Amino acid sequence: MSSNRAEQGFAYPQQQFQQIVEDTLALARQLGASDAGAEVSEGVGLSVSVRKGELENVERNRDKSLGVSVYLGQRRGNASTSDFSVAALRQTVQAAYDIARFTAEDPAAGLPDADDLASAEEAARDLDLFHPWTIEAAAAAELARRCEDAALRVDRRISNSEGAGVSAQQAHFWAGNTRGFRGGYSSSRHYLSVSLIAGRGKDMQRDGWYTSMRDAHDLAAPEIVGRYAAERALARMKSRRVPTAEVPVLFESTVAAGLLGAFVQATSGGALYRKTSFLVDSLGRQVLAEHLDLVEEPHLPKGKGSAPFDDEGVRTRSRKVVQGGVVEGYFLSSYSARKLGMRTTGHAGGSQNLRLSSRLTQPGDGLDAMLAKLGRGLFVTELMGQGINYVTGDYSRGAAGFWVEGGRIAYPVQEVTIAGNLREMFKDIAAVGADVYTQGSKSVGSVLLRRMKLAGS
Repeated sequence: MSSNRAEQGFAYPQQQFQQIVEDTLALARQLGASDAGAEVSEGVGLSVSVRKGELENVERNRDKSLGVSVYLGQRRGNASTSDFSVAALRQTVQAAYDIARFTAEDPAAGLPDADDLASAEEAARDLDLFHPWTIEAAAAAELARRCEDAALRVDRRISNSEGAGVSAQQAHFWAGNTRGFRGGYSSSRHYLSVSLIAGRGKDMQRDGWYTSMRDAHDLAAPEIVGRYAAERALARMKSRRVPTAEVPVLFESTVAAGLLGAFVQATSGGALYRKTSFLVDSLGRQVLAEHLDLVEEPHLPKGKGSAPFDDEGVRTRSRKVVQGGVVEGYFLSSYSARKLGMRTTGHAGGSQNLRLSSRLTQPGDGLDAMLAKLGRGLFVTELMGQGINYVTGDYSRGAAGFWVEGGRIAYPVQEVTIAGNLREMFKDIAAVGADVYTQGSKSVGSVLLRRMKLAGS
């Protein structure tokens, strides 16, 4: 073990991972595989939680894995192990080989074409994704206490806490295949969160907040997270139901990312070739409102969705997914691309740093301006349930938030359902706010829809 890796908390140096991959591919070749791919990884982390000032949980995780895919022509077998011994490597490759022998041929099966794979230079691109946080359990618990204490001091109506937590996670991997790809890197992800209860009896309301970054120095201060979580919980007290109606709906930026997620799901290869998407054959067609653009930037430094290559080793590229509301690209892996008679877009593993923007958005279009544009309607801050039918586009979700009158919040709302069809909803987006929030690999401001059905009392 190199001293550098030991300081970073890893048990295995990258050089050892590289050798494991080479040994695994060589074993596959010896057995007669026409192609093979392997990936070896290690993850390390610390998670600490406190509740009402008392330490509740300390968990340390250390995971390692080797996954191998063996191809016999267009037959594929997969196997994995957490044992890195020579004997275990042989057994794992043999298992993948045996599975391939008895698997039916699939014309779309196979490694990515060599031309699509990231070069050595592309694979080594440094995206500043690794910022190990060498925090001890006691210090993590103290950060969580500071966050919870700040929340509980905001108002005596904060009646209880569901706890605060701190997590420091890091991982590294190395991958390769028999078509020449080699690459891997280290990454980190850290977070601080708190969940609170305001009020008592029938008027109890729950809410919380969190901050998540690759670099712990970029996390919001625990006191800020705690106070904001408390304010969100307090704002929901004395929630009402509202009459059934058809009204404009404003999605808070924190939940608007779900609309982006729905678009990605509907334009992903698996749904397209199975024809289980309402956006089948949407390439080159207007799907979103004309003023909307969706860009993807996989090489943003410290980006939560950044990657120099996808899970198959295919190079990633910046691109315009939607331009002027027109779909310019899908999200395809090598397999789904072949099923569609197309070329991989480098999305085995998902999307990478998507950002939805409107050509109508002005710098001053923060939340207050978006509420003014809403005028009278529902401001949604929480969604419940999984009510999306991707075959038809039908959308129905439980919601909570605030009723807005005259462009100002009037009172909190709960126990309502909002419904529509994504096909119409996407084209009915009237505005996107400048209050951009990044959730995972998706960034978007608050999103205003001209009209949705609201089922209330």
